[in-house]
Amino acid sequence: MEIPIFTVDAFTNVPFKGNPAAVCLIENELQDDLYQSIAAEMNLSDTAFITKQNSMDFTSGARFGLRWFTPKSEYPLCGHATLASAAVLFYLKKNANPVVVFETMSGELIVRQHEESLIMDFPLNKPQPQDQDEIKDLLKAAVGDLPIQDVCYSPAIKNLMIRIADTCNRSDLMSLRPEAETLVRNETTGKIKSLIVTLKGTQTSQSGYDFYSRVFSPWVGVPEDPVTGSAHTVLAGYWSEKLEKKKMMAYQCSSRGGEVKLEMRDDGRVDIIGQAQIILQGILKI
Repeated sequence: MEIPIFTVDAFTNVPFKGNPAAVCLIENELQDDLYQSIAAEMNLSDTAFITKQNSMDFTSGARFGLRWFTPKSEYPLCGHATLASAAVLFYLKKNANPVVVFETMSGELIVRQHEESLIMDFPLNKPQPQDQDEIKDLLKAAVGDLPIQDVCYSPAIKNLMIRIADTCNRSDLMSLRPEAETLVRNETTGKIKSLIVTLKGTQTSQSGYDFYSRVFSPWVGVPEDPVTGSAHTVLAGYWSEKLEKKKMMAYQCSSRGGEVKLEMRDDGRVDIIGQAQIILQGILKI
């Protein structure tokens, strides 16, 4: 069996930044253990598998199946690998449709092109306040002695969000080095799959961002995710309310880094907007 495979850097307009995802074009459904083996072999935070629907090909079809796998498990929602998948269809396969629809574990996700960017119509997973005393050891493992302003939880995708105090700055956020093993040891209930640490941004310059974040997901085999679309379905709802803004520009402060543009929709969802660079294409032989 030969499977077309691509590596795409998502949420960036230059190679080797943003978040790399592997994208596979699947003619016929595979066994779950084979999907997982391929994702483990790729060893990126997510590998996306696009499957054809209704005998349409990747050039003319408007609707596809989409699944995401980390090196350890299937994941219910992945933004950067969805962006990467759309980039393969639009930029390489020259898909003729103005929009493509992905059928996923998180419902239908619609992606359309707009100038140099791709716009993803995603669910909004607004987090709820979380009792800090219940998870004080995990909070300590995550942010050390940095002051915490807010802690929230999104049960829909099992994301815990920690907002560090406004007295902190971007360098404080970037200096965090939580140990993956310590995080996992302090959360064994299965309620948390990903940990977001966020900080209010500064609009003191023209290039200022509304907020910053970092994302750690050792529970699914990803010690730190470079740029995380799914986390921004949590962050968008939180920061839109706090900042009283419907349009926001965010920056995820990993070593690779990436920009995420957000627009709150009138239908209770969120548009996540980013660019992508296809840097590798080849054939996976099984």
